Amino acid sequence: MPISALPGNYGIGSFGRKAYDFVDFLARCAQRYWQILPLTTTSYGDSPYQSFSAYAGNPYFIDLDDVKKMGYLTDDDFEGIPFGDDPTKVDYATLFITRRRVLERAVSRFVANPPRDLGEFVSENAGWLEPYCEFMTVKEEFDLKPYYEWPKEYRRRGEASRKLCAHRQEHYLYHQMTQYFFYRQWQRLKEYANRKGVLIIGDIPIYVARDSVEMWASPELFLVDDEGNPTSVAGTPPDQFSSTGQYWGNPIYNWEAMAQNRYAWWVSRMRMNMNLYDVVRIDHFRGFESYWDVPFGSPSAAYGKWSKGPGIALFKELKHRLGKLPIIAEDLGFLTPEVIQMREETGFPGMKILQFAFDGYNDSYYLPHRYLPNTVAYVGTHDNQTARGWYENTATPRQREQVDRYLRRQPGEPVSAAFNRGIAASVSDTCIYTMQDLLDLGDEARMNTPAVLGGNWQWRMRDGVITRALEENLLDLTKTYFRMPGVAGPELPQ
Repeated sequence: MPISALPGNYGIGSFGRKAYDFVDFLARCAQRYWQILPLTTTSYGDSPYQSFSAYAGNPYFIDLDDVKKMGYLTDDDFEGIPFGDDPTKVDYATLFITRRRVLERAVSRFVANPPRDLGEFVSENAGWLEPYCEFMTVKEEFDLKPYYEWPKEYRRRGEASRKLCAHRQEHYLYHQMTQYFFYRQWQRLKEYANRKGVLIIGDIPIYVARDSVEMWASPELFLVDDEGNPTSVAGTPPDQFSSTGQYWGNPIYNWEAMAQNRYAWWVSRMRMNMNLYDVVRIDHFRGFESYWDVPFGSPSAAYGKWSKGPGIALFKELKHRLGKLPIIAEDLGFLTPEVIQMREETGFPGMKILQFAFDGYNDSYYLPHRYLPNTVAYVGTHDNQTARGWYENTATPRQREQVDRYLRRQPGEPVSAAFNRGIAASVSDTCIYTMQDLLDLGDEARMNTPAVLGGNWQWRMRDGVITRALEENLLDLTKTYFRMPGVAGPELPQ
């Protein structure tokens, strides 16, 4: 359940009252985990996997009511400000303008009366916060163009960017302030969830965006030419989602240089995320073993090739520096024996997707009788259709017949409920339901369609749809398949 999809009054889900209500719902239903999408800023296509920073939080998630309680906003500041008319969809174009307009009104009050712990926050996060605030200030000076289209003297962090920030101090302070609000509110929400027995599973993309503070301030981390342009970018080969693959366009890390300084950037990134979350899902885990390497500017991802990543060496260094790593490996896609070996050597649980299991005829790696305990089972991810949407709009008659027979779907049982029961009854140590499937929603609630630009990341849950019947069904599912928190499995016979 993404933060953005929570109900609320300001056009997008936030860290406000509805987030706490959602935690209470999970606790009442004996759920142990709440998995969310990345919390970082969004840029190209509104995707949380294309961010201006690997560290900076999305200001859209700031609870404006809390900012008002702190005295930095007043009721008048909201007068005449629209946030979007449809409570079931996020209107990013409107939010882009109105959210900024409201929060800018807090800056002068914030500067005049800063919170007592602001200095501590700025000091503790200076390593990423200062370059981020500089990057965003310069970006706004040049009409939000990507940094590689700025005047030449600003395309690298340096004296010119620092002087500009000193001249545009209010813009710089806006970004500092919003990051303070974001992290203060998130930590409070996470602490509340933990007290209720709910752990947070975060999600981090393997790559950063080309138009990011990391590429601007630290190009030495990436494979770039003398002008700072990427020589290779990331993507995926042709697959069931796209016949030409996916051209992500993210710059590729200079793994050789990273190895020489003991993967310091990754150590810092993982340390930060282990503080933000209880468990970290790493997107596109297979890219650490081998990644789809596409020459920059290629017409499509089909022009790419496989190149070797850092492999197990990275995770050995992370474990050495950070201790036990609570990581879920998103090991979907084309898996080679080398990828499987790397995942098994790390000990991280991989993922199983039940929606991938049914072709109408054959046995499958994704059918529950093939699962192993050290896995996390899903009906689908944010990239999939909902269970109902797939069954009604995509599955063939043979696939639907196989689903009904394999899952022993009962007369009148919603297909979403049958899918959820399928993963609950599996041997996977953990299973994660999507909120859309618990609500038995169709494709109107799909979160993302890969390789399609526009119309994604918009779904929001209506207020009041979590009923007593839904809670009872979820709790019954949890009890029936012995997935209550703290319940150990049976003793094996000697």
